[in-house]
Amino acid sequence: MIENSKCECGHNNPVGTILCEYCGKPLDEELKEKQTIAKEMRYEGKARRSQTLPASPFDMVWNFFSSVKVAVILILITLVTAGIGSIYPQENLIPETDRLGYYEQHYGFTGKLFYVTGFSHVYETWWFFLLVAMIGISLVVCSLDRVVPLFKALNNQQTVKSTEFISKQRIRDQKNVPAEEKEEKLQQISAALEKKFYRVHRDGDSLLAEKGRISRWGPYINHIGLILFLLGILLRYIPGWYLDETMWVREGEIKRVPETPYYVKNERFSIQFYNGTQSENEGPIVKKYETDAVLYKKNEKNGKLIPVKKSPILVNHPLKYDDLMLYQADFQMGLLDSIKLKVTEKKTGKQMGTFTVDLYNLDPNHVYHVGNLDVRALEYYPDFAMKDNRPITKSQDPNRPAFIFEVKEKGQQEGEKSWVIAGENLDSLTKQNKYAIDLAGLNMVNQSGLLVRVDKCLPFLFVGGFFTMIGLVMGFYWQHRRVWIRWKDGILYVGAHTNKNWYSLFRELKQIESLSEFSLQPVKK
Repeated sequence: MIENSKCECGHNNPVGTILCEYCGKPLDEELKEKQTIAKEMRYEGKARRSQTLPASPFDMVWNFFSSVKVAVILILITLVTAGIGSIYPQENLIPETDRLGYYEQHYGFTGKLFYVTGFSHVYETWWFFLLVAMIGISLVVCSLDRVVPLFKALNNQQTVKSTEFISKQRIRDQKNVPAEEKEEKLQQISAALEKKFYRVHRDGDSLLAEKGRISRWGPYINHIGLILFLLGILLRYIPGWYLDETMWVREGEIKRVPETPYYVKNERFSIQFYNGTQSENEGPIVKKYETDAVLYKKNEKNGKLIPVKKSPILVNHPLKYDDLMLYQADFQMGLLDSIKLKVTEKKTGKQMGTFTVDLYNLDPNHVYHVGNLDVRALEYYPDFAMKDNRPITKSQDPNRPAFIFEVKEKGQQEGEKSWVIAGENLDSLTKQNKYAIDLAGLNMVNQSGLLVRVDKCLPFLFVGGFFTMIGLVMGFYWQHRRVWIRWKDGILYVGAHTNKNWYSLFRELKQIESLSEFSLQPVKK
């Protein structure tokens, strides 16, 4: 840290300045002994805020986030945690309610550890959000800490530089030039540099030739792109800005789209197979499958559903409406939708009639009228199982539907109870019953798996990517080149600097006839 910032030329520099803002002379004693000052030219030797002594807690925080090492460590930690989170599927991709059991069953101990440590939903955790936010803060602070002094330095460049500054450039030389030849030589060099598209400034016996300054802003434009990209990621944590869910809709069913005010109806599902082609394990290979869908929105006044868009949904061809996109993601064929049951009088074998039970929307108060009988479902177990001698359902999917029906004759106060499991009357429990309920038919439907996607952050990601590419092109393919020339006491000093591609600058200067007589050679930093 340099505390004495006053230069021999008399200019007072801010604390922390390495090279004099006016003449460019090194202010640090150790720097004066070095062969070149190329490394210190990165920010023109200008003092950065993080190089000053911390005077407040804000300065300490600023200095922490302005460190490139801190930014690299934060990025590495984020990459490692994101990589671990991608080893196994995230929770939102798993339909099972017992997710711990799912991870343990499919992936063993490592799967259980993956779930217990929270990596199964790592992208939704507060600490992952904090990591991304800290990277964004670090990018902003690093950029401001460097771009502000760089902007000030480049916009206040002095044409007259000290001979010590010129003599410590990587490409430099000096030659005796008599005073009577000085003017002609300076004019020749100025004209030659202008032909190479340099902008030449002259002040007395000094020249400053410059081109490609815009390349210095490439890394900071790149930073702007990365900041926009990170902002797009952080905005996904705001409710309503990002949604990535799956839903299943049966044919003929109207179902609400998760976390949105919309409803979708599966009017029809169709599938096509490749003729004569089949997979060894899965049979015929699917060629195309699609869902004819209608999107509804509820009228706030009367509560009725109003269709807003009708469109087929295919793989990679979603239904789009405003910010909502519905993708075709999966399907299930031959799904049990409803079950048709018949009521028979046991003694005579007379069929009293039939009724149909909707396995997904069973109303416990609904009464089925079968002839002179009233039938009502008292209990319903979609996926029947026994546990501790008590009936339970393992899931809400009708894999093995079981019912307890009450059958009453007209005018009867209390009816008889019948157990029906998977369409079969459990006669061992209902021997005293007058009526039996048995399977009469099944209604099968197809089901579409839809991916629900809302992403209002995409403009930030696209614009951020565009800025990043522009910054990379500016930083990689353009160079900021400067040439300082000064005549003093019969000696013509020449020094040149570039932020990259030193040998290209050296070859360019050697092609200039008026400079070819100089022994311009790039030296080590």
